[in-house]
Amino acid sequence: MQIKRLKLSGFKSFVDPTELRIEPGLTGIVGPNGCGKSNLLEAIRWVMGESSARSMRGAGMEDVIFAGTSTRPQRDFAEVSLLTVQEQGELFNAVEVGPDGELEVTRRIERGAGSAYRANGRDVRAKDVALIFADAATGPHSPALVSQGRIAAVIAARPQERRAMLEEAAGISGLHVRRKDAEQKLRAAEANLVRLGEILSDMEARASSLRRQAKAAERYIRLSEQIRVAEGRVVFARWREAAASAEAARAEAKDAEDAVIAAQEAQRAAAVHANAAVEALADKRAAAQAARDAANEAGHKLAALRSERDGVVRRLHDLAEQAGRLEEDRLREGALANDAAEAIARLSEEVKTLKARIAETEAMRPGFAARIARAEDEARDAELQLARAMARQAGEQAELRVAEAALASARSHMERAERDAARLEVEAAALPDVAPLRQKGEEAQAEQQRAAAERDAAEDAIREADTARQAA
Repeated sequence: MQIKRLKLSGFKSFVDPTELRIEPGLTGIVGPNGCGKSNLLEAIRWVMGESSARSMRGAGMEDVIFAGTSTRPQRDFAEVSLLTVQEQGELFNAVEVGPDGELEVTRRIERGAGSAYRANGRDVRAKDVALIFADAATGPHSPALVSQGRIAAVIAARPQERRAMLEEAAGISGLHVRRKDAEQKLRAAEANLVRLGEILSDMEARASSLRRQAKAAERYIRLSEQIRVAEGRVVFARWREAAASAEAARAEAKDAEDAVIAAQEAQRAAAVHANAAVEALADKRAAAQAARDAANEAGHKLAALRSERDGVVRRLHDLAEQAGRLEEDRLREGALANDAAEAIARLSEEVKTLKARIAETEAMRPGFAARIARAEDEARDAELQLARAMARQAGEQAELRVAEAALASARSHMERAERDAARLEVEAAALPDVAPLRQKGEEAQAEQQRAAAERDAAEDAIREADTARQAA
C-alpha cells in the first residue's frame, strides 16, 4: 500500500483545510519545533484507527479538534482523509477498491457525537479500517511509523515486541487480527452454546411443567364436564320443582279466587239483606214516627179537651155560682128564670157531650200508648236486626279482605313462580342437550372403567414382575 495524499481539516493545529501530497521518491517536512510536524504523523495514525487519547497526546479523543485561539474560534469537528493506492496482489475484503486501485479512508469526529469512518464514500466500521491496514502490514502502531524516541524503543524492544515488528514486516499482522477476531467469535459462540444449554434445560423444565399443567387442564376439563352435567341436572331438578311450585301456586290462586268469588257473593247477599233491613227499619221508623205524631196529636187533643173540660168545669162552677145567685136572685129576677133554665139545660147537654168526648178520648188513650209502645219495640227490633246485619257485613268484609290478601299473596307467589319458571326455562334452553352430555358421561364412565381395567392389568404385571425379580 502506498500513501499518495493526506487531507486535514480542523485537526489540532490544522484549522484550515490542508492537503499534503506524497509524490514518488522521498518527501520531507522541515520546520521549527511546534510547527505541527508531529501532528501530521498523529493524523495518519488517527485515520488508521487509533483509539487511545494518550497516544494522541490528549486527555480525550475530542482534544484532536481545533480548540481555538485568541483570534480564531474553536471548531466543532475534525476530519482527516488518507488516499492510498493498492499494490499488486493486495486484497481488501472489508471494502471495495476502485478500478484504479485507489482507496480513500476518512475519519471524522464531532463534539459530543464520536467518530465515524468512510471508505471510498461508504460508511464502514472501525474494525473494517483496522483490517484494511492490518492486511497491508501497517496500522496506527506499525513500526514503519517512527516518531520521536521510537528508534531507541526499537533498539531496546523485548523479544515479543521484535516478533510483532517482524510479523508486521512479513505482512501477517492482519492474520493475527483476524485470529483475535475469530477467537472472540469462538468465545462468544461458546458462551452462546452454554446459554443455549441453559435455555434448553429451562425449556425442558418448562416443558415438564407444561405437561403437568396439560394433564391438570385435561383433568380440569373432565371435571368441568362432570360439574356442568351435574349443574345441568340440578338446574333441571330446580326447574321441575319450580314448575311444580308454579302449578301449586296456580291451584292456590284458583282456590283463592273461588273463595274471593264466594265471599263477594256472600257480601252481595249480605248487602241485599242489609238493604232490606235498612228499608224495613226505615218503614218501621216511619210507622213509629207516624204513631208518635198521632200520639202527640191525641195528646194535644187530650190537653185541649182537658183544658176545655177545665173551662167547662170552671164555667159550671161559675154557672153554679150564677145559678146560686140566680136562685138567690130568682125571686128578684123572676122574669129571667125561663131563660136561665134554658141556658142551664143547654149547658147541661154541652157538659154531657164534653164528658162523652172526654170518655172516648180516655178510652182511646191506652190504644195509642200500646201502639206507640209496639212501634217502639218494632223499631228496637229493626235496629237490633240492622246491627246484626251490619256485624255480619263487617265480618264478611273482613273475610273478604283476608281472602283478597290471600289472593294477592297467591298471585305474588304465582308471579314469582312464573318468573322462576321463565328463568329456569331460559337456563334450560341455554343448557346443552342432555343426550350428548349423557353420552359423554357414559363414554367417560367407559373410559374410566377401561382405565381401571388397565390399571388392574398394570398392577398384575407389576406383581408378576416383582415375583419374577424375587425368583431371579
